[in-house]
Amino acid sequence: MKEAPFTVLVRELPTHRRFEVDAALAATWLRGLPMRDALDDGAGGDDAGGGVAELDLYADGSHAFAAGTFKGHVTVACSRCVSPVRLDIDDKVRLTFMPAAEIPADDEPADDGEGAQLVDEDLDTFPFDGDRIDLEPFLREELVLAVPYAPLCKEDCKGLCPQCGVDRNVETCLAKSSGY
Repeated sequence: MKEAPFTVLVRELPTHRRFEVDAALAATWLRGLPMRDALDDGAGGDDAGGGVAELDLYADGSHAFAAGTFKGHVTVACSRCVSPVRLDIDDKVRLTFMPAAEIPADDEPADDGEGAQLVDEDLDTFPFDGDRIDLEPFLREELVLAVPYAPLCKEDCKGLCPQCGVDRNVETCLAKSSGY
């Protein structure tokens, strides 16, 4: 059976792996984010982003770990003028993979006396089934979390004119020049 492109078999650990996320997959993962959808022309012709993770993976007991880097970018709309903005990503990565049964649910206390206890430093913890580590949720999270709430093309972006809609970084307001 051929493994998914972002899956590592635990029996192959320790290993070093490179995972690439292309623009088409990034566009799929970022679909639904308002600052991304504002750029979508329906043709999918623009560069949504992508990236490369270089990871060293190893196991220790029932847990697995990954350390390395994720470098890439996402392209979203400026929150003021709706022009494309490229946001670069350069993150150091430290991940912990635990059996799903050991990860406490959001509504139960972290320390119930059984299983592992998660603390704030363990926020990059993902479940795995014991045989396979699926890195897709982590890679998707890297791209989605790289999009800020209100991205700007530049700090002093003038935005769109509320009367005529022109990009005030490029043109003068048509409403003012025509006497509206």
